[in-house]
Amino acid sequence: MLRYKRWAGNLLLVPVGLIVGTLALEIGLRLGGIEYPSFYTTDQYTGAALIPGAEGWYREETDIYIRINSQGLRDREHAKAKPANTLRIAVLGDSYAAAWQVPLQSTFWAVMEQRLEKCEAVVGQDVEAINFGISGYGTAQELNALRHRVWDYDPDIVVLAFFTGNDIRNNSRALEQDPLRPYFTYHGDELVLDESFVESAGYRVRQTSLARLWYSMHGYWRVLQLLSKVKNSFQVEKIAMERRAFASNDVIEELGLDSMIYLEPRDPVWEEAWRVTEGILVLMKHEVAEKGAVFLVATLSNPIQVHPDLAVRQVFIEALGLNDLFYPDSRIKILAEREGFSVLNLAQPFQAYAEEHQVFLHGFENTTLGEGHWNVEGHRLGGQMIAQEICSQLLNDGREMRDGR
Repeated sequence: MLRYKRWAGNLLLVPVGLIVGTLALEIGLRLGGIEYPSFYTTDQYTGAALIPGAEGWYREETDIYIRINSQGLRDREHAKAKPANTLRIAVLGDSYAAAWQVPLQSTFWAVMEQRLEKCEAVVGQDVEAINFGISGYGTAQELNALRHRVWDYDPDIVVLAFFTGNDIRNNSRALEQDPLRPYFTYHGDELVLDESFVESAGYRVRQTSLARLWYSMHGYWRVLQLLSKVKNSFQVEKIAMERRAFASNDVIEELGLDSMIYLEPRDPVWEEAWRVTEGILVLMKHEVAEKGAVFLVATLSNPIQVHPDLAVRQVFIEALGLNDLFYPDSRIKILAEREGFSVLNLAQPFQAYAEEHQVFLHGFENTTLGEGHWNVEGHRLGGQMIAQEICSQLLNDGREMRDGR
């Protein structure tokens, strides 16, 4: 009996020790200011969406406190009903549009909004830019967001911030290796939406009461946030290894992006990824036109494209056997001219600006300059150029109306 009591007492020490250890770790994480808040929830249309009202520190590249508004957008609050005498612009995109690396007022769409207020074509109107950008989105998810969220706000202009560094890959199930998002596929010549992810076991598990309890606790417990961070790191590495299986041995990878985008497709997988991407852009163009809005695609810059040092760019160009770094930008421009929508290529003028002024438009002092997302200067330049393009189009449209065309 005495042996049994000792054994039971020792066994009881295990959960007690785990509880004490977990509480100690929780206190340590809080004292150290370490947190990995979750901003995401599942979504039946896009696979993932931002949690309305979520907030916390983003510390991947910079230290920025992120607040998600009540509508699930990284933006200030906006009424769905468009105010009178307002030019409303919806911005779609991925992490470059989400722009967690810079303060809200420094994002390209905030700069664009401010610049457009001085445009002659909109004098007397208010300009309102609404950001629908969410990190990790591909063009398929952005089209679904347009269909199920954006039109509720009745925008006059839709700007798609297209990041060539990974958007083509994002639109291919074979390349992206993510089963929890929608894709478009071709059935013959018809582009068809595949939303089968909502029937997958992974998605259904995330809808259970137990999963929702986990997500709720995740918002408060730093230990759970740390466990999720570790788990996600392993998943990211696993996916990265699977993606590398589709890359040619003679193609180097640029900071986790897709070097294959600088080349004509070399295999059927990449050919199909490009075909689907182009089809989605054309589909988006038609749907925006049907709503009576203006559609503008702004192709953004990849870090190597706009590195201020010509010698650094040249090493990359020679390693891949390229003529230049603008194949994806030029290809989308050609598509737009053929299909009748507007494209603003930012990489080429960004490169010229970076070289002339010897400034980095990507990266941060506490990480690596020249790598990663746009910094404040990159956002400022991008917002200014997009505003100039929109203003020019609005002025031209006004002249055509006055001339009776």
